[in-house]
Amino acid sequence: MNDIDAWVWWLVGAAALGIPLVVTAMPEFGMLAVGAVAAAVVAGFGFDLVVQVIAFLVVSVALIAVVRPIATRHSRQRPQLATGIDALKGKQAVVLERVDGSGGRIKLAGEIWSARSLDTGRAYDVGAEVDVVDIEGATAIVM
Repeated sequence: MNDIDAWVWWLVGAAALGIPLVVTAMPEFGMLAVGAVAAAVVAGFGFDLVVQVIAFLVVSVALIAVVRPIATRHSRQRPQLATGIDALKGKQAVVLERVDGSGGRIKLAGEIWSARSLDTGRAYDVGAEVDVVDIEGATAIVM
């Protein structure tokens, strides 16, 4: 196997590692593919197989050891900007029609919502301010 064959084989290996990266969405395959590209570069400069394998291992392990924990930490963080119904939880609303355990209407974020009381024995009269605890479908749960 001559030098040109070696770097081509490393690039074929990188492409082969890219396929499961796309199919499984596991970033580790991408990191291994980058290691294979590094080995292809080393092979292109004419280094022998041992140096190529060492370059592949060093780059791959370094990426997995450094990038993977950072990516895992970021994937577990909640978005700082709440949108949709998550943005409505914890907001205050004004009662438009009496709200009790069976229903009612509130004005929440400029829109009229159906609502019901979290505590089924509690009722809120027109004009009262309530806190939105949860959203179930199109109904706000208030207290």
